[in-house]
Amino acid sequence: MRSRSNSGVRLDFYQRIVNKTILKHQNAVTGLISATEQNSHSWVRDNVYSIMCVWGLALAYRKMADMDEDRAKAYELEKSVVKLMRGLLMSMMKQVDKLERFKHTQSRRDALHAKYSSKTGDTVVGDRDWGHLQIDATSLFILMLAQMTASGLQIIFTLDEVDFVQNLVFYIEAAYRTPDYGIWERGDKTNHGFPELNASSIGMAKAALESINELDLFGARGGPQSVIYTLADEAQQCQAILQSVLPRESNSKEVDAGLLSIISFPAFAVNNEELIEHTKQTILDKLEGKYGCCRFLRDGYKTCKEDPNRLHYEPWELKVFENIECEWPLFFAYLIIDGAFYGNETQVNKYRDRLDDIMIRGEDGIVRVPELYSVPSDKVEEEYKNPRSQKRQPLGMLPHKWGQSLFILGRLLTEGFLSPGELDPLSRHLISGPKPDLIVQVVILAEDSTIQEKLAENGLKVETIAETSPIHAYPARVLSHMYSLLGKNRKMGLSGRPSSEVGLLATSKLYRFRDEIYAFFPQALDQHSFYLALDTDFMLDMFRTDVGYLHDNWQMVGRPTMVIPITHRLLDHYLSLPTSLLAMMKKLQAGYLYGSRIELGKLSDFVSTSCITKLTFLDKSSEETQELFEYLETLSTKSLGSRRLAPIMSEEEKLGTHRFQRSNSIKGIVKRTRSIQVEPGQILGMLRNRSRHSSSSSADPISPVTGPLPIGVTKSEDIPCGFTPHLLSSSFDEGSSLKHVQSDLTWHLDQYDGISCTELVEVLKESENLQEQADIIHYLYTTKGPKWDTHFGGHAGCTVKDLLTELYDKAGHLKQWWLVRHTAGMLKKRVEDLAKATTDIVVRQKQLSVGLPPEPREKIITAPLPPDELEKLIASACGEDTSIAMLTQELLIYLAMFVKTEPKLFTEMLRIRVGLIIQVMVTELARTFKCSGDDASEHLLNLSPFEVKTLLHHILSGKEFGVARVADHYVIQTDEVQRVNRVKKEIQKVVTSQTLLPNQDRDEDNDRCGQWLRRRRIDGALNRVPVGFYPQVWKVLERCPGLSIEGQTLPSSLTKEMTDGEFKFALQVEMVMNRIPEPEYRQLMVEAVMVLTLVAQHDNCLANMNWVIPVEKIVRDANEAFIVDQATYHGDATQCCATPQNMAKPSPLKCEGARGICQHFYDSAPSGRYGTMTYLFRSVASNLNFKSSDGENLDCSVS
Repeated sequence: MRSRSNSGVRLDFYQRIVNKTILKHQNAVTGLISATEQNSHSWVRDNVYSIMCVWGLALAYRKMADMDEDRAKAYELEKSVVKLMRGLLMSMMKQVDKLERFKHTQSRRDALHAKYSSKTGDTVVGDRDWGHLQIDATSLFILMLAQMTASGLQIIFTLDEVDFVQNLVFYIEAAYRTPDYGIWERGDKTNHGFPELNASSIGMAKAALESINELDLFGARGGPQSVIYTLADEAQQCQAILQSVLPRESNSKEVDAGLLSIISFPAFAVNNEELIEHTKQTILDKLEGKYGCCRFLRDGYKTCKEDPNRLHYEPWELKVFENIECEWPLFFAYLIIDGAFYGNETQVNKYRDRLDDIMIRGEDGIVRVPELYSVPSDKVEEEYKNPRSQKRQPLGMLPHKWGQSLFILGRLLTEGFLSPGELDPLSRHLISGPKPDLIVQVVILAEDSTIQEKLAENGLKVETIAETSPIHAYPARVLSHMYSLLGKNRKMGLSGRPSSEVGLLATSKLYRFRDEIYAFFPQALDQHSFYLALDTDFMLDMFRTDVGYLHDNWQMVGRPTMVIPITHRLLDHYLSLPTSLLAMMKKLQAGYLYGSRIELGKLSDFVSTSCITKLTFLDKSSEETQELFEYLETLSTKSLGSRRLAPIMSEEEKLGTHRFQRSNSIKGIVKRTRSIQVEPGQILGMLRNRSRHSSSSSADPISPVTGPLPIGVTKSEDIPCGFTPHLLSSSFDEGSSLKHVQSDLTWHLDQYDGISCTELVEVLKESENLQEQADIIHYLYTTKGPKWDTHFGGHAGCTVKDLLTELYDKAGHLKQWWLVRHTAGMLKKRVEDLAKATTDIVVRQKQLSVGLPPEPREKIITAPLPPDELEKLIASACGEDTSIAMLTQELLIYLAMFVKTEPKLFTEMLRIRVGLIIQVMVTELARTFKCSGDDASEHLLNLSPFEVKTLLHHILSGKEFGVARVADHYVIQTDEVQRVNRVKKEIQKVVTSQTLLPNQDRDEDNDRCGQWLRRRRIDGALNRVPVGFYPQVWKVLERCPGLSIEGQTLPSSLTKEMTDGEFKFALQVEMVMNRIPEPEYRQLMVEAVMVLTLVAQHDNCLANMNWVIPVEKIVRDANEAFIVDQATYHGDATQCCATPQNMAKPSPLKCEGARGICQHFYDSAPSGRYGTMTYLFRSVASNLNFKSSDGENLDCSVS
């Protein structure tokens, strides 16, 4: 008999350990592994981790087999793996109805269960009795299903099971926007059942989506119908979130050792080496101990201070767990495997020795990994004084199967029985390696021969969409329709892919179906859905961004191919190609676009170099495939229909026409739906300040307005004295009910009684004025509804909605953006990526609000929302004003673009308040054009999408800027550019008149007037705070019982509930600060709190901080000191607040400053002898009873 080799003997040793510690607990019927011999519950996550070592040992036997006995052992182990994976699959398939519901609701009540009975495979607790929504557990199952299938195991047997796995992919697709209970099953660390967005869940979902994509679940024996498909954009969304969140785990956990599972084995989800190293080092610095790593800071699980009679913790008791958190040896096993994968022998040896020291050897000689090590109750006080100094005791399960399995895998790797590539057959560990330079392929297609000829005239030869045959080019919605058929299974009641969104990565591939190739336009170019595609400048800007996005994020085999259609809608008023479009074409022909390599060509030229995906799933059902072809036929033959509304006449035609003018009693009805407005003080204060220095010249020194104003807008030289604060201005009585607000917003239909709708239709037939057409259709829509048959032209079938759609198309062609936004709102149009855009912002640990403060009018968005719910929320916040609802959607899209491409714009900004941003935009336009708030609102609504995006970027960037109107366009310019232009004009005047410039210095003063007020207003609207603001507030609360901010208190107990780096603490501070509706006043409060933080750091505990400090009193006292100094030194405030009458008897401020604070105090620079920080320091010193060495009151100035 041949003797065993040394390797065979060693593998037999590990097989003995596996049998004694893992397979001993595997149920013979279901294949599931129970938690303990007494507890028959089987957790999905623990089962998958536990069986990994069995799979690894089977691979080692297969590799090292030198006898038939070894091959038999490999086969036996493989079947144990298959039995467990199929046992989990069968348990989940019993809940197929919950899976189908969850795809549409993302509700935790519809989640697949996290644990099952190891005896029957059935559920063991109710839907509401456990935190079942654990995306990482389902993702881990899919990930290891893919890895094991790639290694040669066949786990899936039937096409029904293939469809179920495909729907499991849909289950985890939304992981990047689905709060769950996470890897430790508790969500928020207080364990009150509040789910969170967890980086570990997002990372595991990303790994699963990438691993299972285009994998044949039948292995080598499979065919086209057993392949699983995912959309690369969903995985990329997860990557973007990880990039912005790591090393943070969630809102309540600033770091978590569970992140080791996604930055290394088994997920390898992060492709940025620096971020991987930074996350690992943060875990080791904050969580590593002698016996393992803590799961997260202030983790009370199984500590001696934990109350075993309840699962949850009271917020105040979390501080008790600090420095005595249990340490888990499991994480040393992770670090060993990580070192083995990346060839770090020092790391492997270090943690192998440390793990060996803390493992427990049983009477049978088998070493076992304990669950955790805890500080004994009699040594807690010493551990508080000297963290990690006391000897700990093992507690919990022995062995901890999850840790035991990883320990065995680590040994198989380090002893050479397995290589990293064998344990990772899909080569995920190479994801962070260097990649070759990418070329983005661009195909320009003309809508028809007319566009083709215009492009040829400018030196660009392209094909028309029809000439690409046999390659077919369609809009992105066709690809979405195709993917909706994926995973359909009527037998199990599965409806297929629920989402209609397809991202840029998906449309940048080519697709093959039945020997034909399909290409798709980017979804952003779909003009049938939202009006952003009607703005040529915006689409060109989007194109530049998309090229850069593809260059940075493309991971697939083959090059990306962007197909861009040039349609008639892109032509200007003269039916010519815009110059900006032609300039972009020239850059594409040059081969580079903003650092990205570009290759311009025909579709047929790029087939061999493009990434091509086979849509084999479309062959599963002949009936559904037939429906698809009918849909494509309908799409290709669909026409725009006949035009009903009269064309808009030019001014010349109107002069030569003597048409009978009917008096229209509903004139201006569209304009009366406007709801946006600003406080008159916000405009009057700046104009009044400027008027003190400027002459009576009517010329605007900042931004002269030339050319025609938008329809319905009249230029206003001054603000009317009787101008009344609008309902939606920043002054709002919190006692007012929302019902009252909405009733005031609604324009009353009673005043239009007696108007005949039939007569209005007759007027509409002959109307050639766009404003008149809009007013009539708006009235018909509101009174009769969208389905009312107008019998336009004497024929039935023409509804109000049809006329409204035609008006929308006409306004888009004429680039009348005010009407485009209004009609789009009435048609209830929604930007395709609205929910995704909101998610992009929220998951980057930002909050959103829509509408103007305070609550409940201002709607807060703290978590991702479904598209329909989000649309209703915006509509509720904007009331009757559909134009502002559309503008809000636009701004959300632009904010999402910026947060992905320029995240530094959002530094120290937790809540983005869209309503206040709109208000700031109106204020800036009113200031620039010196017009009323109503006119400024019209200016804003008539900005093109690209102009709104540019204006938003300038506001976010913090740079000084102005707006000018040139011809029919608005130009947003930086302050430096405007000054240069102004100097050029003055030089021209000197050359022509040979005179000096007596007012030049005065103009420079005018520019600076109102600068700090505007800066505070913008920063307050953006909720921007100084770097490190929240941790410093935390330290102040350690010194005092609390901070009072306008009736709201930040109690010191928050320091017991949360750490200083915890995102939850920052949100608590923001929640209090956001009770202040006036942005400039909010910003002064931030400055006052910053002064308090500086005092707490540098006062050597001399300040009296043993009371709840009223921050608002500090600000008011500082303002009073400022007014006294202004009166003493005859400053600017002597014209308003520092008059003898005002100082003797307080009265309403003439400058109308928010919350009774002088406008000039708001407009003071922070530094300097008369700066706001000086007065705030003096106020703090007075309120905290500071005294100088000689007993006199402390005076200070900040330079």
